[in-house]
Amino acid sequence: MGTYQHIKQEIGKMIDSKLWKVGQKLPSEYELAKYFGVSRETLRTAIKLLEQEGKLLVKHGVGTFVIKPLPMIPSRLEFLQSIGTMIKLAGLTEEENKEMIGEVECSPEWAEALNIEEGCGVVKLERIRYADGDAVAYSINIMPKELVGDAFERIDFSGSLFGFLEDKCKIQIARADTELLVPLKKDKYVQRLQIDKEEETPVILMKQLHYDEQNKEVLYSLDYLRNDVFNFWIRRERK
Repeated sequence: MGTYQHIKQEIGKMIDSKLWKVGQKLPSEYELAKYFGVSRETLRTAIKLLEQEGKLLVKHGVGTFVIKPLPMIPSRLEFLQSIGTMIKLAGLTEEENKEMIGEVECSPEWAEALNIEEGCGVVKLERIRYADGDAVAYSINIMPKELVGDAFERIDFSGSLFGFLEDKCKIQIARADTELLVPLKKDKYVQRLQIDKEEETPVILMKQLHYDEQNKEVLYSLDYLRNDVFNFWIRRERK
């Protein structure tokens, strides 16, 4: 007996292979549940997920129909991805340069975000991120010392911070609250990303508070991103 995720994948493959064409009505809920050997509740969950992805339209009392798929959106804000992942997905080669890493005193802003006492020890990581040799991002990451311990002292860190926290500190990043801002031109980190003295390079600031699976604050990040390289989208649904 398959899970709803498995059924979702199988129905998705049928749609992609044009077994059911756009506008065509799917077999009844009873027939599909019998075909896949699952309960109608499991089937409904799979159908609901496909509806949320924009592949199916459920008309109650009428039936379920295949609809034209929406175009893919790059760098969707709903998906929590690292900067390194976004660079690689763009088909670019990622490199980095660590500007600093070590324990510092927690500022009021960081303390409020991470829900810790002001003055507590935090580990601060600053990096410039490169794509095909050009500086495209400046990242500042703040982590409570009590959570990461001496991991960054014992191990030479590079690459994915998410992966490092998961493998070395047993911290699983599950979700994040994200705020997009336009930083001031005189901001020193904005200046680090300017590539032409005569023409201003647009920069956006992404402030993110990351949580683990139990919704504990574990990472506060400020990412300065060149807006001529990174573009973010969100698909809004009318309710």
